[in-house]
Amino acid sequence: MIRQIRGTVVDTHLTHIVVDVHGVGYLIYTTAKTSVLHNEEIVLHTYLAVRETALDLYGFTSKEELSFFELLLTLPKVGPKTALQILSQADVQLLQNTIISGDANHLSKMSGMSKKTAEKIVLGLKDKFEDSLYLAQGTETTDFGGKTSFMSDTIDALITLGYPQSDARRVVQQLMTDKPEITKANDAIREALKLLG
Repeated sequence: MIRQIRGTVVDTHLTHIVVDVHGVGYLIYTTAKTSVLHNEEIVLHTYLAVRETALDLYGFTSKEELSFFELLLTLPKVGPKTALQILSQADVQLLQNTIISGDANHLSKMSGMSKKTAEKIVLGLKDKFEDSLYLAQGTETTDFGGKTSFMSDTIDALITLGYPQSDARRVVQQLMTDKPEITKANDAIREALKLLG
């Protein structure tokens, strides 16, 4: 199995890139969040999906992403393309924390994925995730410290005020990064309105 590709990016698309390795171009499916430039040197951790009619390579910039991708593949009716789409919508840290907390509603609001999909991920992976080697590999976990509720409340409030869910989600995620000291919905809403205004 091909587990790593190192080479030069020679073509980029929304769903995949082509990496030249000593004159051979490998088409590798990547998440929408994978940001690469033409002629950039890159190392990707890869998963080779073997189908009857094709061999598809999926590439990730970190081993943690690859591990989570493989964990998602253990869910019923989740194939490589669906798992890749999930990782395009939600980063590993968000998935990891919501699975541990069991809050599918939070995952749905923060990622934009359907509530049904979020519930499937949280319920399907909770036991596997806790028992897997994924945590044992030293991946840092971040406790929400009670933030789940107020972040969801902030998104709900912004939607009620007429802002699109995608904008509300983006601003709340920005606040989580830029202003970690905020722990109350009222403060978060005030700051979010400044950013949206």
